[in-house]
Amino acid sequence: MTRAASSNATAPVDIATMLQTAARLIHADGRPVEPAPDAATADELTALMCGQLQLLIGEVEQMLGRQAGDSIRRYCATACIGEARRKLSAEATPRYGGHIGHARRLARVLRALCEHYTEMGLPSRDARTSS
Repeated sequence: MTRAASSNATAPVDIATMLQTAARLIHADGRPVEPAPDAATADELTALMCGQLQLLIGEVEQMLGRQAGDSIRRYCATACIGEARRKLSAEATPRYGGHIGHARRLARVLRALCEHYTEMGLPSRDARTSS
């Protein structure tokens, strides 16, 4: 067995870098960054965000196992994972803004999934208020 195969530990997710990637396309409130990046940069950012989303989806799914089965946090994160998967399987189309529009949609779902990841790392609201 190799050293890598014997370890179940993973490196922490770099949320700051993921948010910086998204910030090249959209502001924190979801508005598009203007001027839009050129097509080559948009394609590069799209590829980067696809990898980041795939990593983050897996991490959030693992965190879901630690959430109460009927929690609002769990439900919202599960819905966001579904949306992220739909965005990953979609392709750019001129009808919805072409490559730039597709990249911005990925950036929005990346920001949302980053928020879920961060929130799920916090104690639940009930646990915070009962102490």
